[in-house]
Amino acid sequence: MWIKIFGVVLLALALTACESENTNTANENKPAATTPAPATSPATTAPASSPAASMQVKAGDKVKVNASGTSTDATVVSVDEKAAKATVKIAGQKENKTVPLSDIVKQ
Repeated sequence: MWIKIFGVVLLALALTACESENTNTANENKPAATTPAPATSPATTAPASSPAASMQVKAGDKVKVNASGTSTDATVVSVDEKAAKATVKIAGQKENKTVPLSDIVKQ
């Protein structure tokens, strides 16, 4: 009886040791705490790297949207530049869809 219990415990420990997911979060927070420079640089580079800065889309613009790997015609309903997303009305669909600005190509 003890041999079976010992075998089950040993098997459980072996399976736990072989898990591929790392649940140790102690090391994950250390790099962010030791490098304060990246925390300030996104605020200064965000307007330059933002797709909204290079491509100005506004409500009513006719655009092409990359959805599910295909490019479809759409009309911009609204733009949220902070979130870098736009709500578009895709031709032939009843509902509006929110897509990242990087998936929009102005016609």
